[in-house]
Amino acid sequence: MTIAQGFEQPPASEGREPGGARGAGMGGGVVPGVFAGAESTRPTLLGERWTVVAGHPLVSQVAAEILGRGGNAVDAGVAAGLASNVVQADMANFGGIAPVLVRTAGSRTVHSVAGVGPWGRTATLDALLDRYGGALPLGGAPSIVPGAPSGWITTLRAFGTLSFAEAAAPAIELAEEGFPLDVRTAHTLTVMGRGFSRWESSRAVYWPQGRAPRPGERLVQRELAALLRSLAAAETAAVRAGADRDAGLRAAHDAFYRGEPAHRIAEFVTAAGGFLDSRDLAGFTAEIAEAPAVRFGDRTVHVTPAWSQGPIVAQALGILDGYDLAAAGHNTETYLHLVTEALKLAFAERERHYGDPAHTEDADPARLLDPTRLDALRARIGHRALPDLPAPDDLRPRIGSTTAIVVMDAAGNAFASSPSDTADGAPLIPGLGILCSPRGVQSRLVAGHPNAVAPGKRPCVTPAAVITLTDRPDDDGGPAVGALACPGGDVIVQAMLQAFLNDAVFGMTAQQAVEAPRVFGSSFPGGFHPHPSGEGLLLVEDRISAAVRDALAARGHRVRAWPAYEFDAGSVQTVGDLVPPSPDGRRVLAAGADPRRSAYAAAR
Repeated sequence: MTIAQGFEQPPASEGREPGGARGAGMGGGVVPGVFAGAESTRPTLLGERWTVVAGHPLVSQVAAEILGRGGNAVDAGVAAGLASNVVQADMANFGGIAPVLVRTAGSRTVHSVAGVGPWGRTATLDALLDRYGGALPLGGAPSIVPGAPSGWITTLRAFGTLSFAEAAAPAIELAEEGFPLDVRTAHTLTVMGRGFSRWESSRAVYWPQGRAPRPGERLVQRELAALLRSLAAAETAAVRAGADRDAGLRAAHDAFYRGEPAHRIAEFVTAAGGFLDSRDLAGFTAEIAEAPAVRFGDRTVHVTPAWSQGPIVAQALGILDGYDLAAAGHNTETYLHLVTEALKLAFAERERHYGDPAHTEDADPARLLDPTRLDALRARIGHRALPDLPAPDDLRPRIGSTTAIVVMDAAGNAFASSPSDTADGAPLIPGLGILCSPRGVQSRLVAGHPNAVAPGKRPCVTPAAVITLTDRPDDDGGPAVGALACPGGDVIVQAMLQAFLNDAVFGMTAQQAVEAPRVFGSSFPGGFHPHPSGEGLLLVEDRISAAVRDALAARGHRVRAWPAYEFDAGSVQTVGDLVPPSPDGRRVLAAGADPRRSAYAAAR
């Protein structure tokens, strides 16, 4: 997301009161209205060297330290991702997933890195149904190959400059020495303890006192530190033996996927009733591919492929590009109806076509984003709300959230990721300090579904990321660059879409764009097993007026008010070029951190 300068503020009147009277004292004294009020609850941070936003202040600090030592945005993003696997163990695990988008300086191509592992070779649909019926009990059954380690290392190999040991050093320190829990993380571990407290291995790490943790108590993860240190040691040994940087990173990768960790994971998952063996891990490397993209106005919007819900953003934007959204007005009845219906149609496309592109022909982005197809989808939108998609009537618990990291540097390198897999999704594996990704809960147990379980197939996961390139009138400096990421399950793509439109259509600053009130539609099956119905609700933050909510209800939307700054409304994080740039043409970078969660921005 490239960042506009923001709404115009009324000019200050040099300390004059209305009617021309001067205020007393420096700055005009106590004279209401002289200076513009705050445009957002937090400032939009600006930098010339780099900007970063991560889901926790400690993670942002790690990225800032790497950038301050000369690392590029990708180095900082990977180091922050590894740190998030320690600091935000409640939201993102090193044994989980790490979808990544990268734009390298000077390029008009954006690459995806599929840090999402596949089902094991014995995981047939019939085998799961025979063993579990229609269930996918957490603990072993939905385990897939951990994708995050390969996602981080592959991204670093292809686009970074650091060694694994350098990128992992802050995470190792945080895991080994621990860190004090803030109020929100302590609360989240308390809530998630309702799920992970059944597993002794998880309870011993996250509730070491035998009770829910309290703010200020330290979270120490020594086994995780030892695992990360062992991968760094394998890399160091390879380099000492004459390997170059790339071969050293491959040695770290092999130490996880072909070494003792892989064998322990396979044994643990098999004993817990899952479908993995060591060959499944040994054969996995995160795939690098060109990211799908769609045009919206003067912007090219790149998204993670259909192994994620990223194409929902692209398809919804392709539908909305046919409307004059600016004329409709921000968060008006008409605008919110169009956004909701475009997302509803895109989620319907997910049900018909999204799945691992290596196994699902319908997931071809050229087909999904064909202008004729998008025109046909747009033609279905009318004055009344479209009907909901059918879904199973089963409201059993689902696993929770995610975190997010976006980084950009002065050269124009950009990184966006939404690492995930929560502490209540699977037990920690003794001796490793990580879980094995339970993201199989996002696959379908329905023959013929594009996202159905199959050997070697990746589930279509909710975490996604976006990188945008915006045309400039004078292209000598290349396109303006922006990046967005967000946690929140099925909320992720809906929140990112609205934050993007806040900037692209309505000219908001980065911080205004992520803070603005938003909506969440649930007229489709949920992304997590057993894929329950959202009952067609349209959840609307109550900062949007009652008159607008009533008008949406009159169009047939089932409206329910959400509290202001609702946690479940996601936490969009964005960095990007300031547009227009500084008067002397220097690159200025902006960052916005959503206050709905613990996201924190830094810039230099």
